[in-house]
Amino acid sequence: MKKIDILKVFITNRDSTCDECGENLGRKAWITLNPDKGALCLACADMDHLVFLPSGNTALTRRAHKHSTLAAVVLKWSQSRKRYERQGLLLEETALEKAEKECLADDEVRARRREREAKRRAELDYKYIERFAKRVQELFPLCPSGREIVIAEHACLKYSGRIGRTATAKSLEENAIRLAVIAHICHTETPYDRLLAKGFDRREARSQVEERVDEILSKWALGNLDNKTA
Repeated sequence: MKKIDILKVFITNRDSTCDECGENLGRKAWITLNPDKGALCLACADMDHLVFLPSGNTALTRRAHKHSTLAAVVLKWSQSRKRYERQGLLLEETALEKAEKECLADDEVRARRREREAKRRAELDYKYIERFAKRVQELFPLCPSGREIVIAEHACLKYSGRIGRTATAKSLEENAIRLAVIAHICHTETPYDRLLAKGFDRREARSQVEERVDEILSKWALGNLDNKTA
């Protein structure tokens, strides 16, 4: 593994001179402090090939730092806070370019995710979802708050072939709503998905969780049953 040398570069607040080449660097010069040679300009410190990356983009900074064999923290004295504050990093240009490409890939991933979410929103019929969710509440009044929307959205995606898109669901028949609620319970309240991952076929997995599903289904429908018997 390559070694990353962490050095410090200071932005001066007063006129400075390089103690090696003797050049007058003026105010706001970028220097390193060498215990033996004193203040050095970046050229004498063999750091003038590095490029500056300002603070602000954490992901880009982290990646560029990782890829750069030589790196230096840039510090500037804050008169108001009486301390040196980090301004950014000096890095190898190739490292920065590599990091920029990686972050661009992340941006592309996020863009694709946004496209998927936009497509998903376009595929949802919100008026129909509201009706579906309301029917879930009517049939399962003890269903945890907010779950009715989750159930409705999952069931009602256009072109998905899910129960919410069938003719019986569109008419909001009780059995179609019940099947959607059962599917939600299987995936969120039981180890059904873990059983599938272990190699159980769907029939075996459903058999394993059937008792738990029935228990929760009855609990969520209890208020509705009480109303019916009242």
